[in-house]
Amino acid sequence: MNQPDRIVVEPGILDGKPIVRGTRLSVEFVLGLLAQGWSETDVLRNYPSLTHEDLAACLQYAAETGP
Repeated sequence: MNQPDRIVVEPGILDGKPIVRGTRLSVEFVLGLLAQGWSETDVLRNYPSLTHEDLAACLQYAAETGP
């Protein structure tokens, strides 16, 4: 999986926060759902524009850019 293909930063969308390509969902938002205990199934059911690969890209992005 190539995470840069899925996670983008566009200055005009969400003040330039990293988002999942083709959505207005920030990486921070997706990770927050997972941190709150949402399962992958829950996230994908509630946000059908996301895929398993998008969730994996969010986790990879966080791991590569985290503290």
